[in-house]
Amino acid sequence: MADDQPLWGYREFARHLGTTVGAVRSRKSQGSLPEPDDTSVPDRPRWRPATFEDWKPVGRGYRTDFHGCPAHADPHAPAEQEPS
Repeated sequence: MADDQPLWGYREFARHLGTTVGAVRSRKSQGSLPEPDDTSVPDRPRWRPATFEDWKPVGRGYRTDFHGCPAHADPHAPAEQEPS
């Protein structure tokens, strides 16, 4: 991880996820975010973008179909048939 990466606060992370700051704060309070890379300012955790490269949000409201996750394909798509 490069040390020269910018640090993201709640606002930048919310923008990245396409959600609200309140939703990100809620995830943080529930313990479903990675540990912050910088906690030097109380109540203002910050993360490097690389911290979220392998992180996948879980729980209500996470749309895997927006993120190209093949495990969660479109439920309305026709089922693939196996060769007989």
